[in-house]
Amino acid sequence: MYRLAFSAVFAISLSLGAAGQSWAEEDIGWTGEASLNGSKTTGNNDTTVLGFATKLENRGSDWRHSAKISADYGKNQGETNKRRYRLGYKIGRDFAPAVYGYANADYFNDAFGAYKSGYFAGGGVGYSVIVDDPTQWQIESGAGYRSQKARLAPNNPLGVPSMNEDFLSARLYSDFEHAFSDQVTFSNDTEVLYSEQDTFLVNEAGITSDLFDKFAVRASFRLETHSDVPEGREKTDTISRVGIVYKMN
Repeated sequence: MYRLAFSAVFAISLSLGAAGQSWAEEDIGWTGEASLNGSKTTGNNDTTVLGFATKLENRGSDWRHSAKISADYGKNQGETNKRRYRLGYKIGRDFAPAVYGYANADYFNDAFGAYKSGYFAGGGVGYSVIVDDPTQWQIESGAGYRSQKARLAPNNPLGVPSMNEDFLSARLYSDFEHAFSDQVTFSNDTEVLYSEQDTFLVNEAGITSDLFDKFAVRASFRLETHSDVPEGREKTDTISRVGIVYKMN
C-alpha cells in the first residue's frame, strides 16, 4: 500500500510537469555554494566541532534541480559525540508561471541521534509566493514514503538495539530569503513531515554577509524535533554554526 501510494504521488507530479508549458524566462544554469564551519574550546571543556555543507541548483527553461550534502563531526573530551550527514535531491518542472511539480528524496545517518538513519521519498506541488527582489519565498506541499531506524534504549523489552519504522507522511516545506542589502541576506527553511506515528520538524535560519570576491560569512541555527522518540532519547536536537561560505555562481 505504501509503495502504491508513493508511486501515485510521484507519477502525478511528473505527469503534471510533463503536461506543462515552458514558463521560465531564462536558463540560469548551475549555481551553488560550499561552506565550512567549526569551533574549538580548550581547558575544562575540550570540544571540537567541524561542519561541511554544499548546495547545487540548476534552473533551466523547463526543469529545476537541487542537491544538498551536509556533514557534522564533533568530539568532547577526546570522545566522539557527533557524527552525522545528510543527502538530498529534488527535481521539478514548471507548469504555470508560479506553480511547479516536484519529486524529492532525502537520506540521513546519525551516529548519536534518536534515529540512526532514514530516508524520505515523495512528490507534490510547489508555489512561488514571492519572486521579486529583495524577497524570494517558495512553499511546497506533498506526500511520500518514509523509513527510519529508531535507536532503542539498552533495557528495552524487545532486546534489540534498533527497529525499523515505515509509514506514509504528508510534507510541507517553506523556503524564504530576504536581502537586507547587496551584502547581507537572511534565510529561513522549514520542513514538516507529518504522520500519526511521528511528526518531524526541521527549521534552519541564517544570516549571510559577503566578505570579498566569492566569499561570505554565515551564522545559522538549526532545530530538529520529533513528536515521538524511543524511550530515553531526546526529542529535540539543535546546532549553531558560524563559518565561511564560498559561492560558486
